[in-house]
Amino acid sequence: MRRFRFDQPGFSDTFAAFVAERRETPDEVDAIVRDVLAAVRSEGVGALLRYAREFDKVELTEATLRVTAEEIAEGAAACPAEVREAIAFAAARIRAYHERQRPADQRFVDAAGVELGWRWGPLEAVGIYVPGGRAAYPSTVLMNAVPAAAAGVGRIAMVTPPGRLQPAVLAAAREAGVTEIWRVGGAQAVAALAYGAGPIHPVDKIVGPGNAFVTAAKRRVYGTVGIDALAGPSEIVVVADRANDPDWIAADLLSQAEHDPAAQSILITDDAAFAAKVEAAVEAQLSALATGADARASWEAHGAVVIAPLDESPALVDQIAPEHVEFALDEPERLADRVRHAGAIFLGRHAPEAVGDYVAGSNHVLPTSRAARFSSGLSLYDFLKRTSIVKCDADSFAALAPATIALAEAEGLPAHARSAAIRLGQGR
Repeated sequence: MRRFRFDQPGFSDTFAAFVAERRETPDEVDAIVRDVLAAVRSEGVGALLRYAREFDKVELTEATLRVTAEEIAEGAAACPAEVREAIAFAAARIRAYHERQRPADQRFVDAAGVELGWRWGPLEAVGIYVPGGRAAYPSTVLMNAVPAAAAGVGRIAMVTPPGRLQPAVLAAAREAGVTEIWRVGGAQAVAALAYGAGPIHPVDKIVGPGNAFVTAAKRRVYGTVGIDALAGPSEIVVVADRANDPDWIAADLLSQAEHDPAAQSILITDDAAFAAKVEAAVEAQLSALATGADARASWEAHGAVVIAPLDESPALVDQIAPEHVEFALDEPERLADRVRHAGAIFLGRHAPEAVGDYVAGSNHVLPTSRAARFSSGLSLYDFLKRTSIVKCDADSFAALAPATIALAEAEGLPAHARSAAIRLGQGR
């Protein structure tokens, strides 16, 4: 864990170097992924079954690749009642939040008499990747599938690594209306969704987080299909003053550190004594945390404490451009409203990032690795397409044609120019 003081000489350079440190995929991962994608594309389902044996140590056949409706129902029923209730509660809130994002179609006539507009429509088929390595993630199912269903996507195909499917994951799939689930993970799952493989038909877009191999595969298939983003390790910044309980802030920092040894947790505070109390609380909680090994590795390698005036925190947050940022303050908007680059902002002492991961309703699939500078979290818009509309009659066309012809000729495209000129009775 690194410590920084805003008032120390060289702070800007040392902090900038820290922010720029890479926590990303080794180059050798991409080479492996390239070969896996090529094999699935050429061999189809045979490659999927071979990789299940090789990578997952699971024997599958083409007949057992798909999770049956009976298996989904039985798995969901095996989920504890309180977890099923929490899943239903979360799904309802996620659905309500995303349905409010629905954009309107538009048609209008401009001053030249041209009718213009746009219309929105859902994607036909979406693939959802649900990790299954470190833990079961029903929240991942909900955050990806519920917005897709709300957008009106016709087909939602879920892939998850083979092995025992956790009841909570199946309960979440059932709650979200997902009926197509395949036992395939890793880069080979991305390949199957992108290119098709035996009974798995290709989709139009792939969403959902995964490990380094999944991320590298999504990067390579982009263009053949759409993707949501290239997910990196999780990250959180907590801006807090000394009026907070150090244990609360320590827990918030560790809530991201426990995800992955490459995750990053950063505290920004204006009180060095409070920072020391948070550090002590982190250490105490690490010793009792079931995920303590990963959390400690993350905290020690990538964590940081920054002592700085709170008025400087928005600029520091923008420099980091984090996935999540909490403003644990009495008047959080005063500073948070100045932040331009963050995936999600949590306001106040009683809005920990954990509620955003599960039940707040906003999406927890967010930009990482400073991508909040140029991208947003997953939303209804990821499952919609916008189509432009142009309608001209003879008079409105006549108003557009001369400029169309002039620009086409300037670009050396005579057929473009003729397409307009011939409608004016010119150039026959």
